[in-house]
Amino acid sequence: MRTRVVATACLVASVAGAVLLVSACRNIGPQTGSETNFLTSCDASCGDGLACICGVCTQACSVADECAALASGAECVAVGDRPVEAACAAAESAAFCDLSCSGDADCEPLGAPFRCQGGFCRAPAEGDTAAACPVTTLAPGDNARTVTVGDTTRSYVVRLPASYTGGSAMPLVLDFHTLGGTPAAEAEASGYRELAETEGFIVAWPQGIDGAWNIGPCCTTSRDVDDVGFARALVQQVQAEACVDVKRVYAVGVANGGGMAYHLACNAADVFAGVAPSAFDLLAESEQPCDPVRPVTEISFRGTADVLVPYEGGPQQAPNGEDITLLGAVGTFERWAELNQCTGAPSAEDSNGCSTYSSCAGGAEVTLCTAQGGGMAWGSPEIGWATLKRHSLP
Repeated sequence: MRTRVVATACLVASVAGAVLLVSACRNIGPQTGSETNFLTSCDASCGDGLACICGVCTQACSVADECAALASGAECVAVGDRPVEAACAAAESAAFCDLSCSGDADCEPLGAPFRCQGGFCRAPAEGDTAAACPVTTLAPGDNARTVTVGDTTRSYVVRLPASYTGGSAMPLVLDFHTLGGTPAAEAEASGYRELAETEGFIVAWPQGIDGAWNIGPCCTTSRDVDDVGFARALVQQVQAEACVDVKRVYAVGVANGGGMAYHLACNAADVFAGVAPSAFDLLAESEQPCDPVRPVTEISFRGTADVLVPYEGGPQQAPNGEDITLLGAVGTFERWAELNQCTGAPSAEDSNGCSTYSSCAGGAEVTLCTAQGGGMAWGSPEIGWATLKRHSLP
């Protein structure tokens, strides 16, 4: 029976194309899916007599019986009959062996790594940067959500782009509003909502308590607000409800929200691969200790005529009445170069006013983009994202 199955599969593979012939025609013997890498994510070869088809290790088929040798319940599923969210963009085969599911429990016979993704059982490839995708419980577009941090319920809005399918992991960007702001206002102004649609990432807009973010002496009236804990909990919840690339999570923000992005780089570099703050700087070390657990990419946007957060930095009174000391745009730039153990001199400013330390520990980058005569403004999301997306957690 198994010899006939493999012979048939070889015939199908040869019809499908030579790319499948070598890997599809080795006798896999009496193995189950958990003993091979069947249904493991792939981008090249698979071994075990399988081929990489539509991003998963499987084999081409023409009838259901051909799949029984791979795993109990495996079926021959035509690409055209698969749900939109589970279909591949460019099918290499008319049909291939797969195992449908309605939840993770349906995939348990295959072993612990397998999860239900887009209606089919999947396991991440060895060394894959993205965790197995959960069943998506969020709708495309904006989703109003809450998460509990300690005994406090916090709110945020998370948006899945139209291109989201649930079948592959997407980066996640947290976009923090300015002092007194809201998720709706930040989404309208920052540009990351539109960029998420064209670039294909998930974006979330957290809501600060009293419209503020707790970054040391600035800027809330309560020193008990755990905004770092809120950001961590938000990321964990989105990861449980959508397919997030856990190594490509980033923070951006403007003014007080930019300060929050810096604060996460200092205190949650194990979660955030990079940050892109606008219109804010680091505070003096005695006021805002910064000791990231790893080098973290940072790109900042500053205007030389910002009257709220002076480009030169220095002593200021925060909105909550506390005295603070800002390092200034250049001081913050140099501080991040020090924190990331950058060597050499930064590049000359380019046409966008951006100067970069590119030789930093862990492959990190440190960039300052200066707008001459510019005030408090959101930095370019396109420039920020072009830097952030090059970097992921190790």
